[in-house]
Amino acid sequence: MLTKNTIRLKKLLYLSSAILFILLTSSCSSEDSDNMSPNRPGGFGEGPAASVEVVPVQTESISDQVRSYGTIRAQDVVSVTPQVTNQVTRILVDLGDNVSRGQVMAEIYDVPFRDAMEQAQAQIRQQEVAFERDSSEFARQQQLFDRNLISRSELDNVRATYLNSRAQLEAARANLTQSRENLEHTKIKSPVDGVVLSRSIAEGDIASSGQVAFEVANLVGFETRVFLPLQDWELIQPGQSVSLSLSSRSDAIAEGVVSRISPQLDPTTGLGEVVITLTDTESNIYQGALVQTRINLQTRENAVVIPRSAMVEKVDTYIEPETGTIELERTYSAFVNQGDSIAVRRELELGIEQGDRIEVISGLQAGDGLIVTGQRNLNDGARIRVAGAIETEQPQQAESDSGQSSENLRDLSPEERRERIQNMSPEERQKMREQRQRSDSARSGNRQQSGNNN
Repeated sequence: MLTKNTIRLKKLLYLSSAILFILLTSSCSSEDSDNMSPNRPGGFGEGPAASVEVVPVQTESISDQVRSYGTIRAQDVVSVTPQVTNQVTRILVDLGDNVSRGQVMAEIYDVPFRDAMEQAQAQIRQQEVAFERDSSEFARQQQLFDRNLISRSELDNVRATYLNSRAQLEAARANLTQSRENLEHTKIKSPVDGVVLSRSIAEGDIASSGQVAFEVANLVGFETRVFLPLQDWELIQPGQSVSLSLSSRSDAIAEGVVSRISPQLDPTTGLGEVVITLTDTESNIYQGALVQTRINLQTRENAVVIPRSAMVEKVDTYIEPETGTIELERTYSAFVNQGDSIAVRRELELGIEQGDRIEVISGLQAGDGLIVTGQRNLNDGARIRVAGAIETEQPQQAESDSGQSSENLRDLSPEERRERIQNMSPEERQKMREQRQRSDSARSGNRQQSGNNN
């Protein structure tokens, strides 16, 4: 006979087995429910439609560009330096003044130079008298020699005196010329027509030869010089078009052209110099302004162009078999709408870039509906709701969908039902309420009819 303890033990084992079975079946049911959840990516059924924005793909012109920075400068900038050293007595022009060729810009104390010129003039007069005397003596001695009245050595002595006198006269004349030039150089003059860009001397300063006193520029033409690394420098060719903009804003203020290219790289920096001449300006150009230059390497017309933000970038890693290094592989895609309800992924082959725009060589065509917002959370074939799209469902279809939604809600767990209701659009919620009211009215009518029959 079985004891009471044995009976209790068997009951306990049966109860434990039953609880374990219930837990296992509940867990499996929960997993199946999760896998069947419409909100699970790749699960069965349809999840809530994601709201997206769609724009049509268009064709535009796009340019491959090399960007750099440079400083605007006048093509003709002349440094004016004094030719003599002495104190500056007058400054006649200042920054921004227009000057003409030969105009006096400053004056240097000229008394010593004027005295030197007068001394040179007096020396010339003395040398002219001596030269005239020695010249006459040489002519007279030449006649005596021709009549064999003096010897060759006596004639040679007279000739030497004559030649020395002539050399001293020429030296005195050269000294006078230099004195006149020095006196003239006490007036610092502009060598060109232009505008005074800078002034580095003041009244009372000691101006010295070789020291820059003024900078004068002819503001008819402007240029900028940029310095590019080898990989960009070797792509530049004379005649390529250039767009320029101030570094503080992006809109173009001028157009230019590559006019000169340095034949070699700088041995210190490794950069190549490129000179850009401005050809057309949209606003005032200021000497010394920092500008961003965009050199157009190539331009493609009627290219399929999309904003970079519309692309989805995927980065995969793999190990290179030969080197054993980890390499990155980037692929790009975009989503287009299919019938305003389905998102379709398109793999892209990209071309040249310009700012935030990029050319699509393959994968998209003009007129495709490109999803530009919300695309990073989509999968291929995902349901979407295009912002601004007009609902055109028939009333019968809407009612059927509402009834089906109500039936689907009954099949869901409380947590799934709550999440599904939260993700419903206002229209779907209104349809569900109307369907529930119709169902309640129908059940109430059936109860009344059943009571009357009884």
